[in-house]
Amino acid sequence: MPISTSSLRRTLLNAALGLAVCGATPVFADDAAPTPARPGDDFFQYVNGDWLAHNEIPADKSSWGPFSIVAEDTNQRIVKLIEAVDGDADARADARQVAAFYKAWMDEAGIEARGTAPLRPALARIAAIRDKAALARAIAGTLRADVDALNATTFETENLFGLWITPDMNDPAHYRPYLLQGGLGMPDRAYYLDASPHMAALREKYQAHVAATLELTGFDDAPARAARVMALEMKLAAAHVSREDSEDVLKADNVWTLRDFKAKAPGMDWPVFFKAAGLGDQQRFIVWQPGGIAGAAALVGSVDLATWKDWLAFHLANHFSDELPKAFVDEHFAFYGTALQGTPQLPVRWKRALDATSAALEEPVGHLYVDRYFPPENKQRVREMVGHIVDAFRQRIDKLDWMAPATRAEAKAKLQVLYVGVGYPDRWRSWAGLKVVPGDAFGNVLRGERFHLAQQLAKLHQPVDRGEWSMPPQLVNAVNMPIQNAINFPAATLQPPFFDAQAPDAANYGAIGAVIGHEISHSFDDQGAQFDSKGRLRNWWTPEDSAHFKAATAALVAQYSAYRPFPDLAINGQQTLSENLADLAGIGASFDAYRASQGNKATPDSDREFFLAFARGWCRKTRDAKLRQQIIGDGHSPSKYRAFTVRNIDAWYDAFDVQPGQAMYLSPQERVRVW
Repeated sequence: MPISTSSLRRTLLNAALGLAVCGATPVFADDAAPTPARPGDDFFQYVNGDWLAHNEIPADKSSWGPFSIVAEDTNQRIVKLIEAVDGDADARADARQVAAFYKAWMDEAGIEARGTAPLRPALARIAAIRDKAALARAIAGTLRADVDALNATTFETENLFGLWITPDMNDPAHYRPYLLQGGLGMPDRAYYLDASPHMAALREKYQAHVAATLELTGFDDAPARAARVMALEMKLAAAHVSREDSEDVLKADNVWTLRDFKAKAPGMDWPVFFKAAGLGDQQRFIVWQPGGIAGAAALVGSVDLATWKDWLAFHLANHFSDELPKAFVDEHFAFYGTALQGTPQLPVRWKRALDATSAALEEPVGHLYVDRYFPPENKQRVREMVGHIVDAFRQRIDKLDWMAPATRAEAKAKLQVLYVGVGYPDRWRSWAGLKVVPGDAFGNVLRGERFHLAQQLAKLHQPVDRGEWSMPPQLVNAVNMPIQNAINFPAATLQPPFFDAQAPDAANYGAIGAVIGHEISHSFDDQGAQFDSKGRLRNWWTPEDSAHFKAATAALVAQYSAYRPFPDLAINGQQTLSENLADLAGIGASFDAYRASQGNKATPDSDREFFLAFARGWCRKTRDAKLRQQIIGDGHSPSKYRAFTVRNIDAWYDAFDVQPGQAMYLSPQERVRVW
């Protein structure tokens, strides 16, 4: 969906505070507005031009639009709920955990007074590393179960390896550990390997950031240490699998046993690593990027211990910078916020405190939000919309004249057993085992990460839960999990301007309906279509159907690859194919469901409102640095080009009288039609 994975554990908000929403009445004194674009020339500008012209990105944001506006409002609501917990004698135990965690993180003076003391035990363990076995144990100690390969917008993690625990692609009745490449402090291998002046400048800034962080941590000769860390990460990046290959599920389907690691990825003491990581009892792993894993293991074997110790020390301090004194916070933001994303101002402390609290106690925070702001009638209304859109998708499958009966039957079976989670999980998980200590922000975050890892490791010894959620209720986002054949629509997403119980059907189907259709469609995009109704990675297509599907998707790849947001940087149509396919199929199914909801009452005005609501949802202003980062490493196209999906929908041409010669016009035979 729309937001980067780094934001997956960020809490977000609604337009009830009077913040301008794209397409709504803009907040500015002068009513004069630029001459609007014709819808057939630039539909994004036609719908959102006034708002874009008269609203600026807040100084603490890298982009701004409906998703971030809704996020801001949700955050403010949640903070008020947290602050009220201390005065509530009837507050649940998990709510008290949330309040204590947040309060400790807000204690900036206490964090400043403790200085780097919270780092010292871990730094001492790093300094004590004397051999490669001890190095393997130390690397295992950094492991966090925070990577989802099928839904991540980046396949990089600062830990040397990423861990994802989910059902086995080939045996969905059992959970399996997935291992992914990592070890980089910048967002993608391209930041290390691209020879452009822009990337070269960022590499210099990153190396300076490494040096500054090591110096703040207390290391002497920091520039030389930073140079060695940078050289190591350059080698890691060179071994990494590309983003495009990482998105190819067939290339990721690599089952390794414990014995395979020694043979296929020598250099690492794997038995020591897996035992220290809590994975010593596992016999089968899925290795998502074998080349990246093998390359990292080889470097563990060949690079000197001193360099690895500096790498570990830097990434320790870098990871926990927000729980350290202000000098660490400022240094971290100067690189990751300003240099990488162009954001000029650090978010205020309460926002960062809420981010940390929601990351550690995601469902307890979500429970607070749902109890107050997500009424049961909203859940029911959205469930009904989901049912209508699933029906519409089923009917679209029935009408595909190119699809063989066997393929059609399995596609419909996927829809029949699709699990759709609306608002919040059917069962709330317990966080009682997480110890939250007043006044210990660093320790609380560390214990929160260890608790989350333990939650994930425990799944390896439990039956698969198809109703398991991968997103907390307070997140403004949505997700499809192909192996589970399941979808989550968090409660915070189901509010204006995306969903409004008082709004006409056309607006709701154009906004949240297209999002619902998008997530349903992920079960049938270039990746999801490789999984059958039971979540198994299996080819259930006839050769003829598969050839037709690939030809249609190739046309969409070409369409998006022609978009060039910068003179020197185009969208990668292959990298963004899954999301573009889901946008296309999602808006088509949602439009059909909207039309069905109207019976014979649909009008040209209501058709236009459907498409206007769709384009308003993708209204967004983005800083150039952030936009470049998205194009390089994100599976989603920039918002403007997601709004351009309409040029493949016949009804859009009728609704806005789009004619040949206009910039967005495609002849009927050029319009991409898949589902």
